[in-house]
Amino acid sequence: MRMRIHFSFALVCLLALYIRSFSAFYLPGLAPVSFCDEESKAGEDCQTDIQLFVNRLDSVESVLPYEYDVFDFCKDAKELRPSENLGQVLFGERIESSPYKFKFNEGFKCKLVCPPKTYKQGNKDDIAKLDFLKMGMQLNYQHHWIIDNMPVTWCYDVEDGQKYCNPGFPIGCLVAGDGRAKDACVINSEFNKKNTFYVFNHVDIKIKYHSGKQEGWTGARLVAATLEPKSIKHADENNLNCDGGNPMEVPAEFNGDVSIIYTYAVTFEEDNTIKWASRWDYILVSMPHTNIQWFSIMNSLVIVLFLSGMVAMIMLRTLHKDIARYNQVDQEDAQEESGWKQVHGDVFRPPRKGMLLSVFLGQGTQIFIMTFITLFLACLGFLSPANRGALMTCAVVLWVLLGTPAGYVSARLYKTFGGEKWKTNVLLTALLCPGIVFADFFLMNLILWGEGSSAAIPFGTLVAILALWFGISVPLTFVGAYFGFKKPAIEQPVRTNQIPRQIPEQSFFTKPIPGIVMGGILPFGCIFIQLFFILNSIWSHQMYYMFGFLFLVFIILLITCSEATILLCYFHLCAEDYHWWWRSFLTSGFTAVYLFIYAVHYFFSKLQIIGMASTILYFGYTMIMVLIFFLFTGTIGFFACFWFVNKIYSVVKVD
Repeated sequence: MRMRIHFSFALVCLLALYIRSFSAFYLPGLAPVSFCDEESKAGEDCQTDIQLFVNRLDSVESVLPYEYDVFDFCKDAKELRPSENLGQVLFGERIESSPYKFKFNEGFKCKLVCPPKTYKQGNKDDIAKLDFLKMGMQLNYQHHWIIDNMPVTWCYDVEDGQKYCNPGFPIGCLVAGDGRAKDACVINSEFNKKNTFYVFNHVDIKIKYHSGKQEGWTGARLVAATLEPKSIKHADENNLNCDGGNPMEVPAEFNGDVSIIYTYAVTFEEDNTIKWASRWDYILVSMPHTNIQWFSIMNSLVIVLFLSGMVAMIMLRTLHKDIARYNQVDQEDAQEESGWKQVHGDVFRPPRKGMLLSVFLGQGTQIFIMTFITLFLACLGFLSPANRGALMTCAVVLWVLLGTPAGYVSARLYKTFGGEKWKTNVLLTALLCPGIVFADFFLMNLILWGEGSSAAIPFGTLVAILALWFGISVPLTFVGAYFGFKKPAIEQPVRTNQIPRQIPEQSFFTKPIPGIVMGGILPFGCIFIQLFFILNSIWSHQMYYMFGFLFLVFIILLITCSEATILLCYFHLCAEDYHWWWRSFLTSGFTAVYLFIYAVHYFFSKLQIIGMASTILYFGYTMIMVLIFFLFTGTIGFFACFWFVNKIYSVVKVD
């Protein structure tokens, strides 16, 4: 009864946290900036110039993002690059100033961005530049512009009369020879010529602002920035026609000189219904799938309730009766019994490869604490999309600082297993798993360097990462291992026999491999819907902001891994198979294998990625995710099972 009350209380708390986080709670990023026009500028603390920044371009059909300048767009005469944090660099963001210049509340209908971009037929450099631009349109590369730390969005109608605001817009589109076209071309009926590229060389920018007159502060604050891309063929730079006309066509075959003129228009609109603190809502709320998130949570809760009922039945009925009967009968009668009670002399026998298991558990503990703190801060709004790169920066910094618990857990368990090679243990804890991740990451970075992608990490950043690893994380791991080895080994509730007990013949379902394979199914069933949105945010470049959902799924995954591992561990002990150390780790850790299988399915069914480099990058980064998830889930299952085995054998009377 007490267990059920505790579980119900925990469920209520989690639902309360979910409701708190459901409404896309976030902190809007930087401090608000006030803008005013030239007439109001005198003596007021406000800005008149609005700076538009451009970010790297990416595509759902390629893993390779590129910098803005690579596509030969108009450049800023005095290019400025704001400082980027570690997370932005690791995610491949490359922000720079743009040539799109305008002042607050000073709109215009048509303005030239830069002199025309002319590509001559006989010039190899011009041919290469235009071919790269065509490649970008063919693969549907997207612009990402920023105004006042807010994405400039392209809003358009989708099914059921809803409006979707995309924080990016295409550079152009291609109508293929068979008449098929990209989405950006489908929405415009004028794009009807086959084997033709259409360049979006004009943008109508619309900025909404919230005036401070009614609330007693100076100037105005920007609350929305949208645009509409257009393809317009201008006669020349002196005869601009931004109201419409024939689209800007680029033939698939380079059979003549091509000149592209880039223009833009800006309008301002006062909108006091939108507050500055909630200015991201129109972007985030327009993203669908809230009902699917609810379905995911309810599906996961059903699995948790089922497992909790099974565990409660075992703990409160079967185990309680077994222990009471075992402690009351004579020892001779007890010898006639079979099941988990008969392996008490072997259940704590040290496992094979105890060194490797302790290293995995140390790293898993580090990842678990890092994940918990990161998701908790994200639920509070500190790591929202408005704080660019904050999520990755927080995760990396926490991982570096959590070397001490990794070293402590690894050393303490290794000592419990009877290990004596403490130097090898601490070195493997500090270097093995991080070394595998860094080697994979470095190989992927070499491919990005070779492809000229903006996602390639600069050499200085790689040196900084190595400095964080060897300068902070490794010493902290040594400190944790020092305290771990100073502590006495964990005392087991029963003594271990000198001669190992023979394990009876096992049925198919109690053999190690079938049990491990079955153990990962239920935990994966709790997360696979949420996993779809996470993969979408990584590979389809969609913003992920529902951290309340994610934190709740994290707790559900924690409970499910624990309960599934405890159940299978109990069944194996009842079959008198006492090799539970590695099995408990691998049972829940096998969820990572299902994660990999789902990632393969996602690649072939959802993504449109083409090219060998992009394919290698996808699976290379996926392997890093799988390894981290394997250590994370395996550690959860091991410690749940470790607690369970210690608990049940501590109440058994053994002479």
